[in-house]
Amino acid sequence: MSDPRAFSEMPLPLFVGDEAIEAAPPGGGKQPSYIRDHRQRLRTRFLSGGAQAMPDYELLELVLFRAIPRRDVKPLAHQLIEAFGDFNGVLSAAPDQLSALPGVGEAVITELKIVEAAAHRLARAKVLRRQVISSWDALLDYCHTTMAHRQTEQFRVFFLDRKNILIADEEQAQGTVDHVPVYPREVVKRALQLNASALILVHNHPSGDPTPSEADITMTHQIEAAATTMGITLHDHIIIGKSCEISFRSEGHL
Repeated sequence: MSDPRAFSEMPLPLFVGDEAIEAAPPGGGKQPSYIRDHRQRLRTRFLSGGAQAMPDYELLELVLFRAIPRRDVKPLAHQLIEAFGDFNGVLSAAPDQLSALPGVGEAVITELKIVEAAAHRLARAKVLRRQVISSWDALLDYCHTTMAHRQTEQFRVFFLDRKNILIADEEQAQGTVDHVPVYPREVVKRALQLNASALILVHNHPSGDPTPSEADITMTHQIEAAATTMGITLHDHIIIGKSCEISFRSEGHL
């Protein structure tokens, strides 16, 4: 009977021609024992102790194992961390930025983006259809997970019903590194379509500094005025930075 570990390390046929196949030794032989043993040790540590005690590069190695079945991926993991700062930065990096690094092809990018999508979906599930006040920390975690490492501005709106339950989370616009176009009329129009009673605005600052600009404050007041006219409450506007956030309501802007 064949070794199930050997089967699990076979190249993914979806990515014919990319680095997972090219890295295979001549004749398609098995992994060198030192690579196989290292991978098994990392998997065992992860299963027994979880990710908390693992540095970013080791967690990244676990993700890269499937994309590059037979090669030592530790150097590439270190290279990715050096280029993008940390594990979250690697997952959030744009595909064209990732592919600019030697050794990163379609298989690696796909594995990273699958993990990123899973993280976003899991974080979103913790807040959607939940009462916002009781899940505020989870809401902030979701915002940081999806937006803190973006390199361009994104503007999102959380739509709430009369019980302040989150009924929809929608991206309204994407912009540049320091500007995103927002149209108050479109925000309120969408709220009416969803029969929403309240809004929470969220956008990120790629610079990492969540301090609101004058344009941010003006835009927020315009949306508040338009929403109030239609009987819709603007609860807050949150700006997401790299490691912290600012609430307009807490800062006295609302």
